[in-house]
Amino acid sequence: MLAHLQIGKKKVGDGQPVFIIAEVGVNHNGSLALARKLIDVAKNAGADAVKFQTFIAEELVTRGGAMAAYQKRNTGKSESQLEMLKRLELSAKDFAELAVYAKKRGIIFISTPHSGFGSVDMLQKIGVPAFKFGSADINNFPTLAYTAKFKKPMIISSGIATMKDLEEAVGCIRKAGNNKIILFQCTTDYPSTLDDAHLRAMVPMRQKFKVLVGYSDHTVGSVASVAAVALGACMLEKHITLDNTLPGPDHKASANPEDFKRYVQDIRDAERTLGSSKKVLAKSAQQYIPLVTKSVVARGSIAKGETFTKDNLAIKRPGKGLSPKYYSEILGKKATRNIQDEAYITKKDYTQK
Repeated sequence: MLAHLQIGKKKVGDGQPVFIIAEVGVNHNGSLALARKLIDVAKNAGADAVKFQTFIAEELVTRGGAMAAYQKRNTGKSESQLEMLKRLELSAKDFAELAVYAKKRGIIFISTPHSGFGSVDMLQKIGVPAFKFGSADINNFPTLAYTAKFKKPMIISSGIATMKDLEEAVGCIRKAGNNKIILFQCTTDYPSTLDDAHLRAMVPMRQKFKVLVGYSDHTVGSVASVAAVALGACMLEKHITLDNTLPGPDHKASANPEDFKRYVQDIRDAERTLGSSKKVLAKSAQQYIPLVTKSVVARGSIAKGETFTKDNLAIKRPGKGLSPKYYSEILGKKATRNIQDEAYITKKDYTQK
């Protein structure tokens, strides 16, 4: 079972803080200036990494490729994928500059190599510490195997993948000599509904493939990601935008700066809430022990030699005397001294036979 791996200077996995990726994707709208601002948003919100999508439109999709339903819905347009993606391209020089800018800002730079070997080579050249693949490449074995040879962590999303698809993809990567794999539960819709999240799928994914698991969150808000953390997600991904009203396919389903900052805080709060897997007594609770626990006390005055019964014994707060777990042991025994009303009963107060 893979327990952890390294991405840049961050250790990811069991016992580590959840690794949060701010997914810019194509929300830069083809603008280098907007891309830099989104890196700032990610850093200021406390994300560990910022992720883009690297592609050359003409190498990614044919001229006849149609837009997805959500893209039509979110953009209000009906055109070819090629036309849409051409407006959302950044150059190799742009990505190199963004990687430098992210490093300067102290946030990890990652991108998805959408258009095959060329995108992988370009990202490898600028030194990304990990590669992320969307589920559209789940059966793109040539690119997965080629990328695996660099022996860097590979994050694989499962939005349109079956367990069989995942099995084959994981097998392909491992056959190429790379076991640094994180599988993301995901729902390919923008935004997706909570009913479609199916977060429990992370459990069999981890058990079957012996990998780390995470969640790519396309829902609105943070509740799904908080639940994913509780189920063992070591990595999360969430789309960010500068403004939900900007034109483009993903802005409406993304978190704006204020929402993303709240999202990161909710995840950190969830981690704090989960705490330790060991049952421990919180220091803040210890002060209440003597106040709220109970003791065996006298119900009225009890004379020396009198038999203890349910009529002359009571169980009351505070817990300064003998624990109620000894109540049955005391019944039927005789008092060894005169005991005042509501006095705490001790082991010395009753015969031991």
